[in-house]
Amino acid sequence: MSLSSRFSYLDGHDPDALSVEQARRFIRSQLRPLSMCERVALRSALGRVLARDLIAPCNVPAAANSAMDGYALRHADLEATGATSLRVVGTAMAGRACADVLAAGECVRIMTGAVPPAGCDTVVMQEVVRVEGERVVIPEGQLRGQNIRLAGEDLAVGRPALRAGRLIGPAELGLMASLGFAELSVFRRLRVAFLSTGDELCSIGTPLADGEVYDSNRYTLFGMLSRIGCELLDLGVVRDDPVLLAETFRQAAAAADVVISSGGVSVGEADFVKPLMAELGEVLFWKIAMKPGRPLAFGRIAAGGGGDGGAWLFGLPGNPVAVMVTFYQFVREALHLLMGADPPPVVPLLPAVCECKLRKVPGRSEFQRGILSQTDGGWRVRPAAAQGSGILRSMAEANCFIVLGHERGPVAAGDVVEVQLFDGLV
Repeated sequence: MSLSSRFSYLDGHDPDALSVEQARRFIRSQLRPLSMCERVALRSALGRVLARDLIAPCNVPAAANSAMDGYALRHADLEATGATSLRVVGTAMAGRACADVLAAGECVRIMTGAVPPAGCDTVVMQEVVRVEGERVVIPEGQLRGQNIRLAGEDLAVGRPALRAGRLIGPAELGLMASLGFAELSVFRRLRVAFLSTGDELCSIGTPLADGEVYDSNRYTLFGMLSRIGCELLDLGVVRDDPVLLAETFRQAAAAADVVISSGGVSVGEADFVKPLMAELGEVLFWKIAMKPGRPLAFGRIAAGGGGDGGAWLFGLPGNPVAVMVTFYQFVREALHLLMGADPPPVVPLLPAVCECKLRKVPGRSEFQRGILSQTDGGWRVRPAAAQGSGILRSMAEANCFIVLGHERGPVAAGDVVEVQLFDGLV
């Protein structure tokens, strides 16, 4: 079934006013993760996606041990009421076997991580005891088993430590190291080709001619894609020439899993783009009910203009802010899905008080750039600079999106709005 046929089943869609969530839902429904994987060293796994379940080869911790510095003892030696005086007969150190065998009324000094002597079932933290020469006085109220980490408490041997699809961060690296893994199986990196289109674009380092602007989109795309950890193929600036564009897209589809272009998807702009995409594969052109970022193309193009293989295509708008907004709201999730991340990382929406009124009409989603700050114990947000889709300074000054939903109208000063932090997204 073709993309357009599958898209026709999308409930209540309007090609002239597709909602953000409808577009996201359809894109998600089409994508399947890469199947190829590779073995990498542990330190090279950061930012990669685990391809196989990781099974614990040993218990973590390997043996029962103390959760803190204190005194290890047998709970049965404690008085039922009142304090108990015990004789200290040794010290248990972390990383060393403790050979002490305790008689009734005895205990040992124990360090965090040390294995208690056989028969000890309780550790009393050092801050609550009173030391009297070679004896310690233990206050009443101690619980059997307190402050002892049991063998396999974190992970039991033979149990999954991490499931396939986990995006590997610093905590996952540490967990895998604690299990002794020196290397592991991850999905291969996603290969992404990106380009800018337009006769008005000039590469940096070249003097601007009349009517030209420097191409910033490739640099923001480079930064956003690098954060995700993709293998990148920068195809540069491609002029509004259908023959040149067609050849560039064919080469990109042969070399990459995903092709991302900026520019040339607006109505009336470079009209040859639509028939060109139809020739190369199948691409849907959408008008998204959002601001900024209304025009968007999504689909698949074939390598060599036909046959098997090919790449997913995201045709983003040309305005710099619109490129970033559509990337973060559509492309970022799609790339993580293709990478095998299950589930893809999500940056939640958080409530904040808006410091000023905002213009907004119902019937579209808006992603205004905002500056979030904490005042009087609460979170407050205000717009950052001018909000035009070509004003990249608004993204550089902001630390969040002010997300105004599809049905929301104007915002008054003091109203609560939702924000999406750049930290974790950008």
